[in-house]
This record gives sequence, C-alpha cells and structure tokens, in this order.
Amino acid sequence: MPTLIGSVQRALRLLEAAGSHSGGAPAKQLAREAGLPLPTAYHLLRTLTHEGYLRRECGVFVLGDAAARLAVGGLQQKRRSMILDSLAHFRDVVGAPVYFAVYREGEIEVVGVSDTPGSPACEEWADFRATGYAHAIGQCLLGQLDEDARRDYYDRHPVEAITPYTVRDLRSLESRIGALRRMQPVIERQEYALGTVCAAIPITAGDAAATMAISLPLRQEDRLLYVVDRLRSEVGALLSTLSFSISI
Repeated sequence: MPTLIGSVQRALRLLEAAGSHSGGAPAKQLAREAGLPLPTAYHLLRTLTHEGYLRRECGVFVLGDAAARLAVGGLQQKRRSMILDSLAHFRDVVGAPVYFAVYREGEIEVVGVSDTPGSPACEEWADFRATGYAHAIGQCLLGQLDEDARRDYYDRHPVEAITPYTVRDLRSLESRIGALRRMQPVIERQEYALGTVCAAIPITAGDAAATMAISLPLRQEDRLLYVVDRLRSEVGALLSTLSFSISI
C-alpha cells in the first residue's frame, strides 16, 4: 500500500470544505466539517492562505486564486479531452487524419490532430502559424477574417513559396480567398507539403474563426472530395463540443 501523507490529506479536506461554501466559512466550521482538531485546522488554514489557495475575508475563509487556477486547469484538460475524442470519432468515420484549428490572437493554432499509424498526419515541417497562406487550414481561417485582420497577418507572415505549388504572391492568394463561397471547402494540393493534398471546412462557432481539415497522400487524391464531404456531413452532431472547446 502506498504511503499517504496525512498533512496533505487534511489540507485537501479543508479545501473541499471551503469550496462547499460560496460565501466562505469560519475556521471552526471548516475544522468541524473536515473532521480536524481546531489547532491543526488553524495551522493548515494559515499555510493554505499563505500559498494563495484560500483567502480570509471578514473572518471567513474562501477559495483563493491558486485554487481557481487549479479548477481552470482541470476544465481545460477536460475540454481538450473532449476535442480529441471528437476528432478520433471523425477520423474513424472518414478514414483520414483530422485536424481542428482556430485563429486566436492573430495566430493560427492547431488545437488537435487525430491520426493513425496507417494514415499519419501531415508533418509540420514549416511553422503552421507562419505559413497559413500555404495550407488549407490557414487559407480557410484567413478566408473567415475581415480585410484588416488578414492584412495584419500578412504583415507579420509575408507570402512566399515553400513548395513549387505554393501560391506565388499576395494578390493571387487574396483573389483565391475572395472567390471562396460561404461554407465552401478549401482544397490545397501540395502547396504546403509535397505528396500531400488537404481540404478544410469552415466551422461556425460564435465570433471565432475555426476549421476542421483532412489530409491524404497525393496518390489518394481521388478520395479527397468524398472524404471532405463525409466530414462536413458528420460535423454538425458534435459541433457544440468543438464550439465549447474553442476557449482552450
């Protein structure tokens, strides 16, 4: 049986007791609810307050900022797990690697990827954030932004060819983005990675720009439209999960 540290157990019981009172509770009440002698409770409460896990206000103890950060971290972990579970579902349905990405604080962020050993995801050989003009994920996200937001991105990440198939200049890229119809998938063939074709669909999630995408080896290009259409038909059922998780 593993060795248990009694002081840690007692401190956790005090935190649980404090967390059950939104308006806080005095030391005597917390000691009673945690099943601790009052002197022990006082000692642990002082320590927990010093470390920021509790805060004393008007004679009662309430949860402090450090405890709140623990709760936020747990919620973020739960959200990320929900994202990965959703992506794994889509991956199995469409039979291809699936990506989920958002545009946040001026940068492209791939939140999650789900693939298999037999169908590996595209290797990030050039920074995804800086090469949004070259891959389907980035083009799909940029297409959801207004002109000022796109210009800000281009100022920080100028368009340049990274393969022989990459769009050659900003004017050509903007022409392509301007021709996209609402909710139309973005198709990209070897513009980011040689031997790989990709497609991305825009995701409506409040005010956030988001996308889901798939990639295939060039030899399977004939499957691309079928796979992305299958993905698009499956997304609606789990869209609320993805929308909820954008705040990760």
